[in-house]
Amino acid sequence: MAVLKVGDKAPDFVMPTENDGKTRLADYVGQYLVLYFYPRDNTPGCTIEAKDFSSLKSDFESLNCRILGVSRDSIKKHENFIAKQNLSISLGADLEGKVTEDYGVWAEKKLYGKTYMGIVRATFLIDPDGVVVVVWPKVKVKNHAEDVLATLKSLQT
Repeated sequence: MAVLKVGDKAPDFVMPTENDGKTRLADYVGQYLVLYFYPRDNTPGCTIEAKDFSSLKSDFESLNCRILGVSRDSIKKHENFIAKQNLSISLGADLEGKVTEDYGVWAEKKLYGKTYMGIVRATFLIDPDGVVVVVWPKVKVKNHAEDVLATLKSLQT
């Protein structure tokens, strides 16, 4: 499946989150959602991205926006990642891979000449009606959280 585009209805999801939680797209109706996909907990780029979003969490919340990071890591790994890095955002565990496939971020990747399947780092801004309003495909981590926040602010002015 291709990556979602602006104007697409965000695919519904239900997945476990840290501390025995569960999250679904319907939980975010009436607010914006930054849904960001990342390859693995406790890797350099993923750690920077999670810490950046955590540090800006209150700024996003002041704009009626929640943040949810998603990878295929287990809940146990997410809980360890949150504790180790002192994260304040929620992390969803896409254990079966349905969400990453529905959002078009599970794709063929190459590293050191080897080809494998993995999560392409991408972020979707979903509006209060469940519509994708901005897509950041193939995200570069540096300043990404700040860019997402600035974009959200510009949509609300």
